[in-house]
Formats: sequence, structure tokens, C-alpha cells
Amino acid sequence: MRIIAIINQKGGSGKTTTTVNLAASLLEKKRRVLVVDLDPQASTTSWLESPSEQKILYELFTQNKTLQQSIVATHFKGIDLIPSSAWLVGIEKFLAQEVGAETLLKTKLQSDVSKKYDYVLIDCPPTLGILTINALTAAHEVIVPVEARVMALNGLVQLLNTIEIIQQRLNPNLSIAGIIACRVDGRTKHSKEIVTALQTNFKNLVYKTAIRENIRLSEAPSFGKPITVYDPRSYGTADYRSLAKEVIKQEKK
Repeated sequence: MRIIAIINQKGGSGKTTTTVNLAASLLEKKRRVLVVDLDPQASTTSWLESPSEQKILYELFTQNKTLQQSIVATHFKGIDLIPSSAWLVGIEKFLAQEVGAETLLKTKLQSDVSKKYDYVLIDCPPTLGILTINALTAAHEVIVPVEARVMALNGLVQLLNTIEIIQQRLNPNLSIAGIIACRVDGRTKHSKEIVTALQTNFKNLVYKTAIRENIRLSEAPSFGKPITVYDPRSYGTADYRSLAKEVIKQEKK
């Protein structure tokens, strides 16, 4: 089982889009996936059409709720979900008083229940608070989606420094699976320059796949379907299938 945190502290970088569509593309390759929606905005939960008013994830952190009790099935057999909700907004204050709060998710994911999955994908909130620290402490690897815009690069070095601190203090086994360029508009020189800058500065950490700007990707959440189901022939589907192949190749490592 691989536990991968999808993380970037910048909003709009493609975390949720990558989480949902990578999960669906991995499913096509016969991998069972558990998605954990750690974002109080609950966009992943909404996309996968699960009720977002429940306290499921909140109670996983604050009460003695088991992993099994927290998992719900989605409409896509082979993808299960631990849904988020606005109840998570107050979790930072609650967990600040708990000893070892940063390891709560890791402890839960060590349950035998998680072993039936090939992948656990954690959609992180766009902040570096206690929820994100939980994700980084629990994860084996990190995927960083980066929007192909110049401002998106500014926080990337800071994020990588944060990951290094987590490696040193909480999770020495954490590694970076890869950086994925998202919302790449091949018609503009700017997008191409950003992708080139990523490849130049971060070399082998950058996936060969880039997620192209695609209107069908933007439409898919409104229909409650991953892009692979909503439009199997779109650029978005091709790109996420390509990313899934790269991620699967890393299993051998």
C-alpha cells in the first residue's frame, strides 16, 4: 500500500482535480484506492457525490471512531472515501490541546482495514496547519500539483522546505513522488516557460506528464464524475491516465 499526500499550500493548484482523477485512472489499472478528503471545503467529497454535512472525519480525529466506521463507498466501485465537511474548520483548535495530535491520522491508517487498498490518496487543505502535518506524517510519499503560472512557483521552495522539516522531525521515510505541472496552456509562451523552469530547477522530481488546460476537466465536478468517466476521450483523461502510468511505474522502487 502506498500512502500519497497531494499537497500545495496555494489554492487553485489542482490538488482536488489531481486527487479525484488520479484515483479514477489508478482504478482503471485495477488498483483499489481510498481517498481521504482533509480539506474542510470538502471539494473532493462533493465531486464524488458524498454527503458533506457529516461529522465523519471530524469524529475520526476527535473521538474513538475507527477507520472502518469512517469509510464510505463512492459510486465508483474500487474507490472508497473518508469524506470531509465544514465541521473540520474547528479541528485546529481542538487538536492543539492533544498530545501527539500530528500522528492521529497515521495511527488510524495503520489499521488492517487500510491494507485492502493499493493506494491511499490524501487531498490536503491549502494551508500548512495541523491537518496537513497529519497528512505528511502519515504519508509515504508526496505529489505536488503546481499550476503553470509564475506566482505558483514562489511557494514551491517553501513547501519543499516544509517537507524536509517533516522528514527530519516526524517522518524520516517521507519522499517526494513527484511534481506535476497542471493547467498548462500550450498556446501560451508563459505556460511553456513555467514547465521548463520546473524541469530545470527540480529535474527528476518533475513528472514527464503535464496536465493540459481543458474545459472538460472544469466541467467534470459539476456532474459528479472523474474525467475518465465524464469524457474518456478528452485531453484531461489522456493526461491523468499518463500520470497514473508514471505513478504505477514508481511501485517498483
